[in-house]
Amino acid sequence: MNVKSQSSFELLVTMTFGLAILLPLVVIAFLQLSNSNASLSSAGAQQAASKLSSVASLVGAEGPPARQFVQIQVPSDVQYIFVGTSGDGIGHEVIFVIRVPNGISYVTSYSPVNVSGNLGGQVNQGTYIINVSAEANCPSNLNLPCVYMSPVI
Repeated sequence: MNVKSQSSFELLVTMTFGLAILLPLVVIAFLQLSNSNASLSSAGAQQAASKLSSVASLVGAEGPPARQFVQIQVPSDVQYIFVGTSGDGIGHEVIFVIRVPNGISYVTSYSPVNVSGNLGGQVNQGTYIINVSAEANCPSNLNLPCVYMSPVI
C-alpha cells in the first residue's frame, strides 16, 4: 500500500511543479496577445484616419460642390470617431478614440483644410463608406466653409 501512495504523491508533486512553470507562461502569452491586439487596432485606426484626412485635403482643394466616397476599415476596440474637434465642431483633425489594455488611446490625423462631420456612430468593427464633401456653408457652423464627412447608409 505504501508504494502506491508514494508513487501517487510523487506524480502529484511533479504535476504541481509543471503547472507552476506553465501558469506564468500562459499569463505572459495572454498579456502579449492583448498588447498586440491594441497595436493592430492603433495601426488600423491610423490608416483609416490618414485616408480620411488625405481625401478631405483633395476634396477641399477642389472646393464646393466636390464630393468623394471613401471606404474605410474600422478596427476593433474603437470607442468613438471625432471629425474636426472632440466635440465634432470645425477643426483640422480626424480623431479615433481606441480602448487599450491600460486605458484609452487617441489616434489623430491632421488635415490642412477645415473638416467637420458626424462619424461617432461608426464604432463597430467593419467596413464603412464615408461621404466626404466640400461645403460652402458647413453644417456644424454655417458661417465657415469646410469638408464635411458623413456615413453613407
